[in-house]
This record gives sequence, structure tokens and C-alpha cells, in this order.
Amino acid sequence: MRSSASSPRPIGPRRSTWLKLTLAVVLLGGMLWALPIRRAGEEGGHHASPPLDRFEKAGVTEFKEGQRGPAFTLATLDGSRVSPETWNGKLAILNFWATWCQPCTDEMASLEALWQAYHTRGLVVIGATVDRGAPRLLIDPYVKNLGLTFPILLDSDSKTAGAWRVTGIPTTFVIRPGGEIAGVAVGPRDWNGREMRALVETLLPDAHGHGSR
Repeated sequence: MRSSASSPRPIGPRRSTWLKLTLAVVLLGGMLWALPIRRAGEEGGHHASPPLDRFEKAGVTEFKEGQRGPAFTLATLDGSRVSPETWNGKLAILNFWATWCQPCTDEMASLEALWQAYHTRGLVVIGATVDRGAPRLLIDPYVKNLGLTFPILLDSDSKTAGAWRVTGIPTTFVIRPGGEIAGVAVGPRDWNGREMRALVETLLPDAHGHGSR
């Protein structure tokens, strides 16, 4: 299901630059983070494990264990301020997006569906908008129109996105309950699809006690 918050608007210099970056990152997705990733056949010298297969099927690039993202504190739409410690102990899906990004809009319904399906089992979806200045007159109607109920963070100067080495949107990080980054998806995904749910099931905090590795 796809929806749009507003009618098409002329593409300004800033939107054009972001769109070009988005296309470049989708084409060169593996270069987003200069961090170790797991590849098929890598697992201590043995063949790929089943969890790695699930990452690949879900379209998520898996990071090797021990990788953590930079700390940050951002405001939410309701005026509070949160940091990664806010969802410590939960499986977090951190999505960087913007209202003018059509691929971001395309995946919002599936992010909301994933949140609705798993938030009672220890999953949290967080949407961090990089709209410059975080204009409430633009973001509030967008969120309401799409029926989004998961937390929305305001990265109004894109500093957090920059610290996380986001060079195109949408970019989504899958963060284990212990705070390590499990993987990243560059470009839109079906977050409520069968393959993604299979991956999520292995990472939830109630999977094998504290989230499967």
C-alpha cells in the first residue's frame, strides 16, 4: 500500500541533492558504513549460518558483532527528548527519512504494520526525519495522513544522520536489544513481509532470552 502526504512539489536544490545522493547510495549500498560486515560463507571459517541467510533474504546487510552507532539525543513530535538508551533492551528499527522522499513514504505503511505486530514483544520502530528545520506544519499532517503511531524524532540539522554515516534516505538500522547494530537497509523495504518478519523473530528480546545472535 502506498500513500502520499501531499501533491508533488517542484524539486528545489536541496531536494535534488538528496535525491541524487539517495540514488547513489542505493547503487553503492555496500559502501554506506566503513564497518565490518558478514558475507555469505563467513562464520568463523564455517559455512554461512541460518541467521545470515535470513538477513540476506530480508535485504538487510548484516554487521559483524560489536558495532555500535554514535550516541545522540533528539526531540520528538510531542516535545520530549529521547536517546538510544530510551529503548535499551528492545529490538530497535531506526529509520532515517524525510517528507519529500517518495521511497520513504512507500515503506512507511510496512514500518507501521511491523510496529503494530511486534511492539508488545519488545520491538520499537523509530522514525528520524531529516527535514531541514523540522517544520511541524509539514511533519504533523504527514504523520497523521499516514496514520503513523511509532515515535518520530526530529533530526532538524541532519547531524545525527551524518554521525550515523547516512548519505541517502531511506536508510534503516536494525539494532539488537543490547545496543549493537545488527544490520542496515539502504533504500525502501517491505518491513512487514515474510522474510523481514522471519529475521525480526530471531532478534526480538524474547528470542532465546535476550535476542538471538
